[in-house]
Amino acid sequence: MADAAASVRCRLAPAPTGYLHVGNARTALYNWLFARHHGGVFVLRIEDTDRKRSTDEAIGIVIDSLRWLGLDWDEGPEVGGPFGPYRQTERLSIYHETVGRFRADGHAYPCYCTPEELEERRRAALARGEAPGYDGRCRTLTDEQRRAYEAEGRPTAIRFHMPEEDMVVHDLIRGDTHFPASDLRDFVILRSDGTPTYLLAAAVDDVLMEMTHVIRGEDLHPSTPRQIRIMEALGADRVPAYAHLPLIVGADHKPLSKRHGSVSVEWYKERGFLPEALVNYLALLGWSYDETTTFMSLPDLVERFDLSRVSRNPAAFDVEKLEWMNGHDIRESDDARVGELVSAELLHRGVDADATIVARAVPLIKERMKTVLERADQIAFLCADDVRPDDRALEWLGPDRADLLREAASRPPCLPCAWLWHAPCASRPAIRLQIGAAAKGRVRFPCSVR
Repeated sequence: MADAAASVRCRLAPAPTGYLHVGNARTALYNWLFARHHGGVFVLRIEDTDRKRSTDEAIGIVIDSLRWLGLDWDEGPEVGGPFGPYRQTERLSIYHETVGRFRADGHAYPCYCTPEELEERRRAALARGEAPGYDGRCRTLTDEQRRAYEAEGRPTAIRFHMPEEDMVVHDLIRGDTHFPASDLRDFVILRSDGTPTYLLAAAVDDVLMEMTHVIRGEDLHPSTPRQIRIMEALGADRVPAYAHLPLIVGADHKPLSKRHGSVSVEWYKERGFLPEALVNYLALLGWSYDETTTFMSLPDLVERFDLSRVSRNPAAFDVEKLEWMNGHDIRESDDARVGELVSAELLHRGVDADATIVARAVPLIKERMKTVLERADQIAFLCADDVRPDDRALEWLGPDRADLLREAASRPPCLPCAWLWHAPCASRPAIRLQIGAAAKGRVRFPCSVR
């Protein structure tokens, strides 16, 4: 990889909508790992031109989620940098100036076509068996025709004039892709309301911020030839190396979305997943170090990550595997950390958790944990003053068990061995001798609150 040197600059450019999709989190991770592996720079750039969806709150969620995952950035919001500002709404004058240059140089022109006219021509092209796409009508308008449209008060967009020639685009993951000229029609770079399109803003920013690599999702691969043409019109000395990551899909092999369940980093954080487990799992969604290695720390990933081992095939998101990996990382964590996480969850639920009691319970529940939440449910009663048996426990309670329960409760102070019968406890052998093995369920089950 010729360009992978100390001068590497790559970026994450999310369009915040209220949560960080796990697909964007993986893109962030791969960019971050690539930059750190090569001693380069990782930039966070916010594409917030959709003013209805990209609120300050939504941007804050993205920033908080990235930090929770352990991903920092060298340039961007809250840290600054030499190529700021890093929010596109603060760069609108740059895009407007670029569009003015393009119009003056013949790279762009005003388009007066209405949505209805465009749709009519699209249907006509399909009826003729032709590929739909803009037919360049406004490119050849006379000055008189333009004045007439402007006198009508028609909304005016600005289109980029694509050279009518084929393109071959090289991708570090997908190899070379041929784009025929018939697929590369003139496209809008500035909407009639004055906002830039993604195709313009991203390309301009990548040039001005001197990006060497653009690592992003496969869904953006078709936009690459258009953005390269914009960069060439800008007079860029070179264009970035592109690497398009494979799609993340659900069990139905369709792109992962809300219909598959939870897809946000925030959801997994709130449900008791550890950041290192989620990072480790996302790293393996489309990349592997070898055929056998699964568990890797963030420093391990930085040392081992290489784009040459990223697959072109879609990666299936498997929640069960993520839970298994999360359980492993919980067991590898020290008891104090797990206790703090469980205590925090109990406090979040309004349970006045006694840190000492929770700490003593952790060794008994840790080995079976998949997430922090599931075992917090199991030990919440230890921190409650008023414990009421559920329906299942009530079935096991009765006058004939009272003496046995009193005996279990009178044993040396520890978490009752009857609650977790298989846990080591000095009381257990004595209770077994007194009540007999056949009666142990009559103690164990009434003492369990599940």
